[in-house]
Amino acid sequence: MSLDSPTRATTGQAGRVADFAAGLDAADIPDEVLERARYLVLDAVGLAFASTAYRFPGVARDALATFGGGEHPVLGMPDRLSPRDAAVLNGVLVHGMDFDDTHIPAVTHVSAAALPAAISAATVVGASTRDLLAAYVLGVEVSARVGLGGAGGFHDVGFHPTAVAGAFGATVAAGKLSGLDAAGLAAAQGVVGSMSAGLLEFLEDGSWTKRLHPGWAAMSGLTAAAFAKAGWTGPAAVYEGRFGLYATHLAGRATHPEAVSEGLGTQWELMRTAVKPYPICHFNHAFADAALLLRAEHGIAPADVRAIRCAIHPVPGKVVCQPAENKWAPRDEYDAKFSLPFVVSAALSRGQFTLAELEDDALGDPEILALARRVEVTDDDEGLFPDAYSGRVEIELADGRVVAHREQVNRGHDRRPLTNAEIAEKFEGTIGRVADAGTAARVRDAVLSLGDERPAAEFAEACRGL
Repeated sequence: MSLDSPTRATTGQAGRVADFAAGLDAADIPDEVLERARYLVLDAVGLAFASTAYRFPGVARDALATFGGGEHPVLGMPDRLSPRDAAVLNGVLVHGMDFDDTHIPAVTHVSAAALPAAISAATVVGASTRDLLAAYVLGVEVSARVGLGGAGGFHDVGFHPTAVAGAFGATVAAGKLSGLDAAGLAAAQGVVGSMSAGLLEFLEDGSWTKRLHPGWAAMSGLTAAAFAKAGWTGPAAVYEGRFGLYATHLAGRATHPEAVSEGLGTQWELMRTAVKPYPICHFNHAFADAALLLRAEHGIAPADVRAIRCAIHPVPGKVVCQPAENKWAPRDEYDAKFSLPFVVSAALSRGQFTLAELEDDALGDPEILALARRVEVTDDDEGLFPDAYSGRVEIELADGRVVAHREQVNRGHDRRPLTNAEIAEKFEGTIGRVADAGTAARVRDAVLSLGDERPAAEFAEACRGL
């Protein structure tokens, strides 16, 4: 059979994913998965609105305006762009505060690319919100599995799995909505493999590139799906091949390419997706909880602290503990999100960690910065990474006491999930930073009614900023 044949057999991991995706109908997805999906979307859209209070969305919009406008609405903003550019900006908005959901074992922000790709693709083809929601779920399932295949290794070699895995999930979501058959969906995954990348070098200087990663993954997914629909071919063994994703990105490391298709339709990875209780890197969450618990239980004041010792697995440790000088004194709010010393010290100093602890007065607070210098980081050989983001905090007090607490499974994990009610409360807090009660109600109603026959374009308009 010719490689150009649209009916050629699908093979390998990409083929298995394609076969599943081509045959998936919204009716095949359990009701509890669809309901949780609505709340994950609610969280993402609330974050997109909240991001508009910062400078970075305006910079992204100005850059994208270089390529001309369009009619596609943008989450939380009044702008209209082309569908691909809207997906880029929507990804920036959802992920820009690093407060969005994470599939813990995959170490991947799964909604930030899958949702923008699904919204744009569904609007372009005139799909219903039922189709949009099913494609979003599919995008999350694929993104999570591609991340799982990396066995927690992407961060260790400097790749951001949200960018890498998210491109594949976005591709399958967009391809499903554009009507690709199994052969086309397999080809689209092969095409996007050459676009799948995202470097962690931003950790060295606090630059903004990570904010762009999921939007770029969403755009790559839309592009790959369009090329496949037009008849472009891609390598069948894009995941497991000699020069496939895992061999090139994680050369010499233990990987599990079979995870890409394992359990599709029976194990719903969306249900294992964690919603963040804190606006910081997920690797820091256990430490924030531990510090706050110790402060409350022992009445600790900053002046009481002689030393702080934090135990973390070395792979996430590279992200939130190195280089040490940057972590002791973050240069801006985004830098602070990735600083374990700052997060622990701010929590101990202020008794909370909210968006307020990322504002300028906290970043320059002498008390917090002095505490951060007392943080010593050690390797944790008892943690569960990458299955959970464990953390242990030990505080040596001036009176000689030593108190400690371990959070073995971080809050938000599927073993300790935030409830739908807690997600709704988080949404009210995030969207409430920039929008009135009427806007919040309009958006909430549009999101929580996803899954009917209304046009997806109506949903996108309801979530647009005015």
